[in-house]
Amino acid sequence: MMNFILRVILVMLGLVFAASLAVAVMLLAAVWGVRYAWARLTGKPVTPWVMRFNPRSGFDRFRSAARPAEPSAADVANARARGESVRSPLLRERGGNVTDAQARPATRGE
Repeated sequence: MMNFILRVILVMLGLVFAASLAVAVMLLAAVWGVRYAWARLTGKPVTPWVMRFNPRSGFDRFRSAARPAEPSAADVANARARGESVRSPLLRERGGNVTDAQARPATRGE
């Protein structure tokens, strides 16, 4: 008997959830309809509701976080006062003083 009562309660909860979801969808449709009608009355273009998503923004955010920060004027002054270098050791110029590699001529696949 308890098993049957539990099933009836679960079915009732499912019906309440479905009804509340239907009411939410109908309210959203009504708001969209009023918005559409107002735009038509005023002669403005109807713009859709969209969620703008740029996949590059995530990469840009993490790329900029990994980039070393530019030293401020106070940092430069403090480093010079201590006699330290202002440049980051991570920033290297291209074609710098590389001593552990030797250039070889390019060869075709053998």
